[in-house]
Amino acid sequence: MTLKDIKPGETCVIKNIHENNLRKRIIDMGLTSKTKIKVMKLAPLGDPMEILVRGYRLTLRKAEARMIEVEKTEVVTP
Repeated sequence: MTLKDIKPGETCVIKNIHENNLRKRIIDMGLTSKTKIKVMKLAPLGDPMEILVRGYRLTLRKAEARMIEVEKTEVVTP
């Protein structure tokens, strides 16, 4: 599953970032293995997407999100 497949309001953890010319840029933005991400919202046409990572909001294109392999996490509500 990739970050592109995660819906707004869902959280996930990064498992892997696939090799390509954007890999270094993605890592420089703080998106590294085992980092928790929450998808905040999608633009009206679905691209780009806004995520919450390490306490700040970041906007990614779907093409970039497609390179990030993730695993969904269960959200526990009290």
